[in-house]
Amino acid sequence: MEVIKAPRGTRDVLGDESWKWAHVLDVCRKTADDFGYSEVLLPIFEHTELFSRGIGDTTDVVEKEMYTFIDRGDRSITLRPELTASMVRSYLEHEMRRMPQPVKLWSAGPMFRYERPQKGRYRQFWQIDFEILGVSNPMSDLETIDTSMEIYRRLGLTNLQVLTNSVGCPKCRPVYREALKSFISSSPGGLGGLCETCQGRFDRNPLRILDCKIPRCKELTESAPSMIDSLCDECREHFDSVTRGLSRIDADVRIDNRLVRGLDYYTKTAYEILAGELGSQNAVCGGGRYDNLSEAIGGPHVPGVGFASGIERIVLTLEGQGVYIGKKPEIDVYIVTASVDAAIEASALAHELRSVGLAVDLDYARRAMKAQMKHASSIGASFVCIIGGDEMASGAIGVKNMKSGEQMSVPRSETAARIASWGEEMVK
Repeated sequence: MEVIKAPRGTRDVLGDESWKWAHVLDVCRKTADDFGYSEVLLPIFEHTELFSRGIGDTTDVVEKEMYTFIDRGDRSITLRPELTASMVRSYLEHEMRRMPQPVKLWSAGPMFRYERPQKGRYRQFWQIDFEILGVSNPMSDLETIDTSMEIYRRLGLTNLQVLTNSVGCPKCRPVYREALKSFISSSPGGLGGLCETCQGRFDRNPLRILDCKIPRCKELTESAPSMIDSLCDECREHFDSVTRGLSRIDADVRIDNRLVRGLDYYTKTAYEILAGELGSQNAVCGGGRYDNLSEAIGGPHVPGVGFASGIERIVLTLEGQGVYIGKKPEIDVYIVTASVDAAIEASALAHELRSVGLAVDLDYARRAMKAQMKHASSIGASFVCIIGGDEMASGAIGVKNMKSGEQMSVPRSETAARIASWGEEMVK
């Protein structure tokens, strides 16, 4: 019988890597606290309508990538492909409008998209997500971008660049839509020069054509008019405020007229942060403003702005830049035993050592003491406690400092306190 393996596009994050994820999440959590965000834990699946209405029927996510099924109650359910729509749903459902505004929320967890697996991109992937809800002030856009930049700064990433653009609002975006359609229609090759997917987007959502990665579509739209030239006064003023604010926080900024992001809910500010370490896959963060998302899912008008960042992509970028990602957790004490009675005593000693905050492991395979010592060395244990026949008889514990090689006999009643104090000295 063939051994069952993980589905294509998923993977097991094992102990040699999972601690790196924990480090990234710890930095995110501390940054969130420092910027005044509250953590929320959201469902992994939602009603399909939340995403089809919120993200947009013409997006690749809704058209091609969602994991959707009918549950036993005959309801259409979708594994979440992103978190922003869920954040806004939670804000509305729990009447957070009654709270002082803005409401600043963050979350982290697995997302699901049926995409072609490649380096840094999986069908199940983890994202962090930060949102500011309830205000339309451009300074909340600036705060969002600064939050994401601060996370990467604290992680140690360098050479970061902010790509930004404005995708306008319902008042000025139709003007640009027509200008873009006119440009494409009058270009050499015209509509027929686009890929089949972009031909379908031409009437439904022509801005998405600018986001296409197929070379012939990129070439055809290379000289397309800029959205910024079509902005209304309000959107232009908003965009100018954001870019001026970015200059004040010393961000390396580049305006990208092709940046429209992949989801329909964006209005005004759209941005990405590039790290430049993964070839074409060099964006570590994407986000922007979405003032009409709440209304799209049946709520009142609630302006919002936020960003999402994939943990897999962050870890790859950290490794690519040679950044210190923290230290893999190690065992403080490994207990070596010579007999069944000694193993029972070892369990009691492990309990005491753990109660004073030490990381402890011991042998369960009944290996020879020499093999146990070798294993303690291989896992990087700082100390080894030895319980042999002599130790059982004398009521003492043999303790070896694996760094210095020094070994001594310690009264059983003093072992936990002595090792804890030695460990503190080693850290110093």
